[in-house]
This record gives sequence, structure tokens and C-alpha cells, in this order.
Amino acid sequence: MRIRNTEVRLQVIFNYTILFLACTTILTIAIINFMEEIAPMVFHIHTQAQVGCNGHVELCDRKYSNITQIATHDSAFVGILPTDDQEVDVTAQLDAGVRFLQAQTHRNIFETLSLCHTSCFLKDAGTVESYLQVVKRWLDDHPKEVITLLLTNGDNVRVSEFDEVFSASGIQPYAYIPGPSHDPAVLDSWPTLGELIENGTRLVAFLDYGAMDTVPYILPEFLYFWETPFDMTDPSFPQCIIDRPPSLAETPALAYQRMYIINHYLDTEMLGMDVPDRRDAQKTNAATGSESIGAQVDLCQQEHGRAPKGILVDFFDKGDVFEVQDALNGF
Repeated sequence: MRIRNTEVRLQVIFNYTILFLACTTILTIAIINFMEEIAPMVFHIHTQAQVGCNGHVELCDRKYSNITQIATHDSAFVGILPTDDQEVDVTAQLDAGVRFLQAQTHRNIFETLSLCHTSCFLKDAGTVESYLQVVKRWLDDHPKEVITLLLTNGDNVRVSEFDEVFSASGIQPYAYIPGPSHDPAVLDSWPTLGELIENGTRLVAFLDYGAMDTVPYILPEFLYFWETPFDMTDPSFPQCIIDRPPSLAETPALAYQRMYIINHYLDTEMLGMDVPDRRDAQKTNAATGSESIGAQVDLCQQEHGRAPKGILVDFFDKGDVFEVQDALNGF
């Protein structure tokens, strides 16, 4: 009888233990689900409390064209391979303070518009649509921020296909469309950062080749910008000439009313190919010094009389890129 009573007690203890573990598991799952539901709401409340424009009250009344931004060159190519130009993903880039993203586009083997490094066989970082969805989610969560996006069109894809991808990603309503009073030949015709935020047009999108009036929110880069030479292998970046568009290089006086982009990313040779120079990124992205961002910016300001709109860099998290940006914006 005692043995039986002991067995019954053990069975009861076992049953209660199983019940306790089951309840604990259910409660844990419920807490996790609750946190997953409430966290976005808390984060949203936090972002709504943001002040200023792109992190600075002073920028709210400043023209978009009169604000310098560090830009991540090939922002989608993330990793440790020779085909990679950045070390953290796009969300981390934006979280760190980048507000100008550049990315290469090509068709992959399935004819899908993708983010590919020269060729999709060499590097395919995913579809343009998925990339834009990431940017869109970040804009959703950061209502006081304006992002510049520059896409290259390596396969001469029709702008209508870019339009389809922008629409499918959900980001298109954020895109700025120049109004009748916006003259590409007049820098001051750009709205202020505050106006872009107030109007909900917090994405300014450019395409290097193939943009047309039929898709008014995808702006033709070289109607608004000129660029310095790219794929440089000389670490001193000894010049600040107008490289693209070639027509503007022949009439430099017209360049004064366009924004410009400094290509300050260094390549090095590997097996007969130029690849991003990761080893010297700390020096290349320094604020001061003979091979620094600051040195090339000084050269460009001396030659062209004003600061750049964008400074394209590789491995933005190396060096002092935001120190340069803040100094040029007066902070």
C-alpha cells in the first residue's frame, strides 16, 4: 500500500511539473508575441519624437541643394569579398547617419532588375524591389529624415521598368516630383529639407541614364549633377575635374548651377582587375591629410567655389566621414 501511495504521489508531482512547464512555455510564447507586437509601436512613438531635419534643426530651412551628404558607393554590396564596397547593410548604413545611397542595377539571368556588381554572375545582392522595400521601411520609421537615392542603369533598362519596381516596393509615394517652379538650372529652386518632410516627399531619386519625363519622380542625374572621375587608383585624388557628363566638361561655366558629386573611393589592382581598396580605407576616409576626403573637398572648393552635394565613399564606417560632412554643413 505504501508503495502504491508513493507511486501516486510521484505521478501527481510529475503531472503538476508537466503542467507547470507547459504553462511557463505558453506564457513565454505569449510574452514574446506581445513584445513583437508592441515593439514597433514603441519604436514608432520614439521616432515620432525626433526633432529637426536629418538630425539637425538648422537643416530644416536649408535648401536640399545646399546640404552635403556622405554617400555610400555600391551600398548594396556588403561583405568581405573583393566585389564588396561596404561592411554593413543598408539599414545599418542609414542608422549610422548615411542619407545618400548609391547602387548599381543590372538584369539577372531571370531578367529581373537586380543589384549587381558589373555583372550578376560576379555579384548579385538581390532585387532592386527588395532593396527599395528596406529603404521604405526605414523611411516609415524615421519621419524626419530625407534620403537621396542614386541608381545606375548598367543595362539601359527602360525607366518604366524602374517605375514598376518602385511602385511594387511601396516606396513610390515618398518620391519627390519637381513642380513647375523647379528649374534644374537654378540651384536655389530646390525645396528646403523641411518642405520635403512636410510634403511627405522624403526620397529624392536619381537615375544616371534613361530617366524620362514619363516617370517624373525618377530624376535624370546629369540634368542636376556632375561628377568627378571615378575608379581612381591614385590615393592622392589629385584632381577635381568635371568627368561626367562629357558635354558639361566642355562648357564648365554651366556647371555652377548644378550640384556635384565627388567620387572619393579608392581602387587597387588585384589579378589585373580594379577592386575596392579595403586596406587603406581608414586613410582614404580620413578627415584630414594628403590622401583624405578633406583634402579632395578642399581642392574641389578651390576650383568650383562651393561644397559638393554628395561624397561617394567605400567602407564608410572607416575613417572620419561624418566629421567632414558635419564641417561642410556648419556643425
